[in-house]
Parts: sequence; structure tokens; C-alpha cells
Amino acid sequence: MWAELLPVGRSAASGGYRRFAWNSADAECRAWFEQQARDRGLTYELDRNGNQWAWLGDPAAPGAVVTGSHLDSVPDGGAYDGPLGVVSSFAALDELRARGAQFTRPLAIVNFGDEEGARFGVACIGSRLSAGVLSREAAYELRDADGLRLPDAMERAGYDPTAIGADDDRLARIGAFVELHVEQGRCLAEGQPVGVAGAIWPHGRWRFDFHGEANHAGTTRIEDRRDPMLTYANTVLSARKKAKLAGALATFGKVAVEPNGTNAIASLVRGWLDSRAADERTLTELVAEIERAAAERGERDGVRVELTRESYTPVVDFDGPLRDRLAKLLDAPVLPTGAGHDAGILASAIPTAMLFVRNPTGVSHSPAEHAEEADCLAGVTALADVLEDLACQ
Repeated sequence: MWAELLPVGRSAASGGYRRFAWNSADAECRAWFEQQARDRGLTYELDRNGNQWAWLGDPAAPGAVVTGSHLDSVPDGGAYDGPLGVVSSFAALDELRARGAQFTRPLAIVNFGDEEGARFGVACIGSRLSAGVLSREAAYELRDADGLRLPDAMERAGYDPTAIGADDDRLARIGAFVELHVEQGRCLAEGQPVGVAGAIWPHGRWRFDFHGEANHAGTTRIEDRRDPMLTYANTVLSARKKAKLAGALATFGKVAVEPNGTNAIASLVRGWLDSRAADERTLTELVAEIERAAAERGERDGVRVELTRESYTPVVDFDGPLRDRLAKLLDAPVLPTGAGHDAGILASAIPTAMLFVRNPTGVSHSPAEHAEEADCLAGVTALADVLEDLACQ
């Protein structure tokens, strides 16, 4: 399974992946998922939000145990973030069948769409829509870099966008969701291939618009310039400093410039801030301080600054009894994480938990992302043990 997925959406130039929502690579991944389901005699289903489901047992029965993750990527992302969870879910089912496990609850494997938010700017769109965290109206307003709306992109890919929205009936039939994911950091030590998630830091994405004045780079005096690039650069440095002082994280990882000419002073710079902290108060204060610093520098530079919050996820404490049950069953450490996941979105609606597979480098969202095969296999065994404990009692 892993070998089949490796070439899909991979850039020959960077070695990273460009599996974005509703593009051709995404379509290949979706076809792969459907084939895996049918090869195992599972009931394949596409929900109203474009999420894919593979069912063992009656999808309409209550108390289902669900596992899975996502198959899309960030720009030039790694192979493990998301796909490891989906591949491991199918492998865990194979392991349980080899054990002769007798299921007393329906079991499902899911591939949530557009988890990374690389195309439309909002993370976990598939699970947010299902949980009612993202409204149909708001989803319809999302556009990619080319101005194409989300529903139009879905329609071009052959899906009907008219039904997207909260999927309360489906979620009400789920008793537990367990997502396996590669660790995005280095908390797991030698001899600890698998960990259990404790909580997800609150996090969000904010767009800073720096409005200046376009002009000629070779003829405009320094004192006559209203250069938004200066304000943007100062804001990037300020965000790093303030985040370090707060014990939090702040990253400007995406920027767009107009008119984007080498010999032109920019008229507009857009910078996207990703910020995370251990608690919501710290995060709120940090973003406010970054905004204040940007505005103060903008006043000096003759640049107007606007801030738009594009997405936000509050702190997620995974279901306590389920988390503790898994940690005891696997004798695994409980870890915090600063990364968002579909399991974190669904936690407000159903009991959720996460397993992490050790990443020896700690690198993620990069082609260097890695997990050793032995640890991946340990993750499959751990997930199989968890699913057997939850769905075979």
C-alpha cells in the first residue's frame, strides 16, 4: 500500500508532495482509497462533504468505531503526514482479520478531505463541515489562489457541492474515533515507538494585509516611499521575538506581493500568520501584540495594516476516559501536540483519541519527514490492539 501511494502527487524537483484538495493527485489518492475498500469487501461510501468511508458492518448501526486520517498534503510536504494513518488503518484491519477478531460493533476507515487547507486556506475542511464548525455559507465563500470557489472546485472534480454541511446523523452513530498520525516533533524517546495524544494546543491562521503605494524602485526617494514590504518584514521579526518571550509559536510561512515586480515598490503585501500556544489566553494576547507591533510600524512607514482571522481552533482535550484507556492498554506515554488534526475537530462532537508514531528527526511538513519501518509496524499493531479493544468486546 505504501509503495502504491509514494509516487502520487510527488514533485520531481523537491521530492515533496502536492496533493491539494480536488486536484488530480487528490483524485488519484481517492481512487486508491476506494480500491482498498473494495478489495477488502468493505462498503464504500462518499459523504455529503466529500469524505470517503469504508465500512465493515452496518453503517447505519450505532456505536461504530472509526479510524483513519487524510491523504492530502501541504505544499511540498512529506509522505507520512496523513497517509500513514490511512495506510495503517487498512493494515490494522488486515491484522485483525488475521487474528480472527469477532467484531461486535461496526468498524469504519475514513479519509477526510482537505485536512491541510493548502488550497483554500482553512485546515480540516472535511471534518469542520461534518462537525458543523464550518458552515455551508462560509465554505461557499472560500477561494483558492486563482479565485476558484470551493464548490466550483468540487464540481469540476465530479462531486456535487450542494449538500455540504453538518453531518449530525452520521456523527451520532460513531462511538469513538481514533486517528493514528506520524509524530510531528521529537517527544517519543528510544524504545517508545508509539504515544497517545493528550491535548492539542489552540491554534489559528491570520492574514495580515499591508497596504502601501506602488512606485518605481529606481526613482522614488527613500523618504517618499510607502513600502509595505518594510512593515511586513518588521512584523515577521516582531512575531518571532514575541512568540519566544511568550513560550508560544508564530510563523509567517506564506506571502503574496502585488505587483510583484523586481524593480517596483509593492502596493500590497499579504502575509499569513500561523500561531499556536499552550493556552487560549496566551495565544490571544500574542496575536494582539503582533497586530499592535505591525500597526505601529505601519504608521511609521505610511502603510495601512488590516488583520483577518481566517481560522481558529480552541484548545482540544481529547476524551479523558478514552485517552487513559488507550495509554493503559498500550503502556504508552501521553503527549501534547501543537499540530491540528481531524480528531481535534471532531472532539467537540464525539469521543476521539490519537496515536503518534515516532519520528526520529522531528521534521514534518517537509520531504525530510520520516518514520522507521519498524516503528510504523509497531503503530499498526498498536492500532489493531486499540480497535480490537473497542470494537470486539
